[in-house]
Amino acid sequence: MEKTMRAEIITIGDELLIGQVVDTNSAWMAERLNEIGIELYQITSVHDTREHIIAALNEAFSRADIVLTTGGLGPTNDDITKHVLCEYFGTHLVEDEQVRTHIQQLYSARPDVLNRLTATQWLVPQDAVILENRVGSAPLMVFQHGRQLLASMPGVPYEMKIAMEEQILPYICNYELQNSIIQKQIIHHTLQVTGIPESALAILLEEYENQKPQYIRLAYLPKDGIIRLRLSSYGEADEQECNQWFQRLKALVTDYLIADKDEPLEVLVGNRLKQLGQTIATAESCTGGKLASLLNKHAGSSAFYLGSVVSYANSVKTNMLNVPEEMIERCGVVSEEVVRQMADTIRAITGADYSIATSGIAGPDGGTNDKPVGTVWIAWATPNDTFAECFHLGKLREQVTDRACMKALVGLLKILKQNNNQK
Repeated sequence: MEKTMRAEIITIGDELLIGQVVDTNSAWMAERLNEIGIELYQITSVHDTREHIIAALNEAFSRADIVLTTGGLGPTNDDITKHVLCEYFGTHLVEDEQVRTHIQQLYSARPDVLNRLTATQWLVPQDAVILENRVGSAPLMVFQHGRQLLASMPGVPYEMKIAMEEQILPYICNYELQNSIIQKQIIHHTLQVTGIPESALAILLEEYENQKPQYIRLAYLPKDGIIRLRLSSYGEADEQECNQWFQRLKALVTDYLIADKDEPLEVLVGNRLKQLGQTIATAESCTGGKLASLLNKHAGSSAFYLGSVVSYANSVKTNMLNVPEEMIERCGVVSEEVVRQMADTIRAITGADYSIATSGIAGPDGGTNDKPVGTVWIAWATPNDTFAECFHLGKLREQVTDRACMKALVGLLKILKQNNNQK
């Protein structure tokens, strides 16, 4: 019988619940599960306590086919996950020679790490399937709970990702095949729009929402001036039907559309620049290097990103970006004239095809009646011209800088699209 398999994630660790560590693992895991047709139903974070972990396991197994846990697998006394899982599944720890050999080889150049606590890592539950953790010492454990599975992984993000991709996801897929589980397809299509308030967008799409089938869901996901429209089906519709409704949605928002895929703006910009064989540089004031960080965040950015000057102080604008002191005094540092000069200079000194410059008042101090907190000027220098625009991006410092980066990238995407259309 066909069904959409459900998974739940349990993240284990006090550090998650006191805010010391942010859980980035779950979102990444959810994407990978969706790719193989498994719906993530719930994410639960629990303390490093036996009672809390067992209660979470009982709840998860009452709803889910697959339970994934992360954290609590280290060699210290506060790492109790392995012991609690042994109790839960009615088994005990035994030495595993393969795990021992792996750990000894892993730390062969660091003999100080091989101590009596490290030795506890090669003790594993007797009734679990043990999978290799290629980059760490904590073994990966898979337990069977009737026709349900539990996989336990480390909480360290890079270890968890390699474990999921190399071991856990293939194991789950193989388990489905062996047990003749037929998965329904989970489908997501995403548009990214800007330049329209969320409420106005909902009014624009009101008739569309009334017409589409209820089993195809539309979600509005606003952030930093961008609204993602996600169309989803959890097994009820096929790709052809979803695509038909996606194309209808796309036609309705064409005036506001910036992307028809769910990729970060900096990736879209980078891919477009690489396709064109062109480059970009940045000159930042209020964004403090955040725009540069986004543009070189992903692998392959050296093909299009040349560099940046973070000119937070006026003296740096004057000495490195050739902004005349007289211009700053006459126009103010947050002005069209200043950002144009910044953009033109960074483009000239780096030899980039395009450049972006930012200058603004991120707050909480520094605003005036004429230029309140949240005022940001952004300039884009191109092979043909330089453009500048003023934005008012809120009152909160992080909000202002994040939104400024998004506005900068959206502006560049529009310029690249326009230039391409003119060719």
